[in-house]
Amino acid sequence: MEGHRTLLVEIQALVVRAATPHPRRSPQGLDVRRLSLLLAVLERRTEVDLGALDVYATVVGGVQVTEPAADLPLALALVSATTGRRLASDTVAAGEVGLGGEVRQVVGIERRLNEAHRLGFRRAIVPATTPEVAVGLDVVRVSTVAEAVAVAGLLPGAAGEAGRDPVR
Repeated sequence: MEGHRTLLVEIQALVVRAATPHPRRSPQGLDVRRLSLLLAVLERRTEVDLGALDVYATVVGGVQVTEPAADLPLALALVSATTGRRLASDTVAAGEVGLGGEVRQVVGIERRLNEAHRLGFRRAIVPATTPEVAVGLDVVRVSTVAEAVAVAGLLPGAAGEAGRDPVR
């Protein structure tokens, strides 16, 4: 949310085997401390092994994102990059991720969902506490980041996984 205008951004992630004993954490447009926190939460709460990987994350278009609503989409991008499974292109996500892996409500969720619908998205992954809103989207409510990863279809071994190799 920037002022009174809702701005949807694309967050991308890339993970590769670390060439050094100390994996690199390289965010652009994101806070490095927030990235490190999300990596720890993902490793602990989703059992996705990220510790020995170099991690690159960026916000497309050079936008600087500082609000916690970007936690959930960043987490999904990181898991997607690790497992080699893509998040559906018509899916949007918003939510703060806590240390326990819980997904928390964010300010202005109805405006965010309305803007996503206006831009052609069909599905939204949001915190379980999101109130009912009539926006024309399939709204999927999740309580934890592990649940979000599962409903996004990013877990290894899920249907359609054949031929995909996770980065390890």
